[in-house]
This record gives sequence, structure tokens and C-alpha cells, in this order.
Amino acid sequence: MKKPELLSPVGDFECLKSAVQNGADSIYLGTDSFNARARAKNFTLQDLEKAVKYAKLRDVKVHVALNILIKNNEFEEAVKLAIQIYNLGADAIIIQDLGLLKYIIENYPEICVHASTQLTTHNLQGVKYLEQIGVSRVVLSRELSISEIENICKNTNIEIETFIHGALCICYSGQCLFSSIVGGRSRKSWALCSAL
Repeated sequence: MKKPELLSPVGDFECLKSAVQNGADSIYLGTDSFNARARAKNFTLQDLEKAVKYAKLRDVKVHVALNILIKNNEFEEAVKLAIQIYNLGADAIIIQDLGLLKYIIENYPEICVHASTQLTTHNLQGVKYLEQIGVSRVVLSRELSISEIENICKNTNIEIETFIHGALCICYSGQCLFSSIVGGRSRKSWALCSAL
């Protein structure tokens, strides 16, 4: 059995250093846009470059979240950001939007893509589909039981990631379109659900 990987979220450089110095195998973070951590501190691309260098020197992987739904008029900008993140040395990009996910895999196969928990993958069939299209890791829905997670792990070859804490959202994780509907704005820089 493969040793579990300890993956920690980081909101700024101090959090990053703390996670790395206290044993995280990997970290994940968001940039200024296109991530569900819109109300958290995030990294500029310049900050991301420093973060990647710091982590890589200490053999810690860096995963960057582009884990929101992308509107048609945002698609090119999201693709451009994914390429910039890859070029800065990130190990993986965590994506929610299925269209963006497939586009990146098909057009930039060198980029390692993880399916975000926001994609709400909650059964073996969903995991197998994502494996089939080239996703390297699936972050399962936080609502799954231990036995459901075990069944998925036993019946797939893809990497599986799970949260070790419960969801704080009052709905199924990843389905927070409410903020977009109420505010009429993209979630790339604003998320009402995170304030609820």
C-alpha cells in the first residue's frame, strides 16, 4: 500500500512555510482569480513563483486551484492562467469545470490535472469517467462515507484524494452557483457561498 500524502491548504507565504516545515508532502493554494478561495488570501503569479521555488527546494509538491465554474467569456483567460501556472512549475492544477478540465487535458497533456472536490465526484462511475479522460487524481466529494471511499479506491487505478474533515457548506460541495445567480457576477473574484 502506498504511503498517504499529507496535503495542506495555504493562504499566504507564512502558511506555506508553516505547512512545509511541519511535514506536509504537498500544498495547495489559489491565485488571484478562478478559485473557490476568493475570500481567502491568495497568491499573485509572482508570489506563486516564489512559493513553488520554496516548496521544490524542500521536496514538497505544489497544486494550484482553478476550482470554480468558468463562464464562456472567461474561458480563454482561465486557459492562459493554467498555462502560466504550469510554466511556473506547479505540479498539478485542481480544476472543477469539466469543459476546462477536458480542454486542458486534450490540448496540454503535459499539465497534470486533478479533478476538484467541487466537481462533486461521488461514485465509482464518475471516478472511472475522469480516469478515462486523463485526470491523474480525483478529489472525492466530502459527503462520502468511509465505506464508499474504500469501494472507489479498490475499484480504480487513479489517485484518490479525500478531505479529513467535514464540509462546512450547507449544500453538496461544489454546487455553489447561488452566488453567481444572486450577484450576476463571475465567481472568479467573488464568492457569496464562502460568506454564508
